Amino acid sequence: MISSERPRIGFDAHAASYDADLARGLIVSGESKDYFARGRAVWLRACLRRLGESPRTALDFGCGVGSATLILRESLGLERVIATDASRASLHEALRRCSDDAIRFVHLDDFRPDASVDLAFCNGVFHHVPPDERRSALDLIYRSLRPGGLFAYWENNPWNPGTRWVMSRIPFDRDAFTLTPRESRRLISAGGFEIVHTTYQFVFPRFLSRLRSVERHAARLPIGAQYQVLCRRPAWI
Repeated sequence: MISSERPRIGFDAHAASYDADLARGLIVSGESKDYFARGRAVWLRACLRRLGESPRTALDFGCGVGSATLILRESLGLERVIATDASRASLHEALRRCSDDAIRFVHLDDFRPDASVDLAFCNGVFHHVPPDERRSALDLIYRSLRPGGLFAYWENNPWNPGTRWVMSRIPFDRDAFTLTPRESRRLISAGGFEIVHTTYQFVFPRFLSRLRSVERHAARLPIGAQYQVLCRRPAWI
């Protein structure tokens, strides 16, 4: 089981100021955290539709203060979401914000994977997990999914200079261990997942928003601020 001690210490201190800290970093984009949360959910929904997938249950791994969990549930039409995190203070804040009965917030220490969820999701989580604990975290997600279940792994793209600048302005991101898309795919494959594809999102800041209509055509180019590795637990395991 992945140790939750390090993430708990780091994010308990930021739970109350999380939104303000994140907004300070995102100001260069001209957008709020909800813009990016909705963008990830909408992109994932389109990816799932192209695959003919309609998940009913999901795991939000590393949900933080829960601000994106409700957006994810509503955008994908999920019937049930388990949202887990290693920070008790963050989960307390999530419970205060979200009263949706379809979402259950669970501390990482109390979470027991049972190979039942259709979809797992995480955003910007693994750059906070110490490198020697990443395989354990990935295994936890793997064991949460039903055979054939999908995992949408989102990370910040260190190849994008804007991403690096944003992270340098956010207190809880300054000491993060970023992963390149290649490193993420290697980690995911070693964890037993089958990779479906890698796509990139969030190329243009708000002052260039007129150009955003071309972003979907550039999704395979490694220029976006974030990337998604969509992968699957093999159906026969």
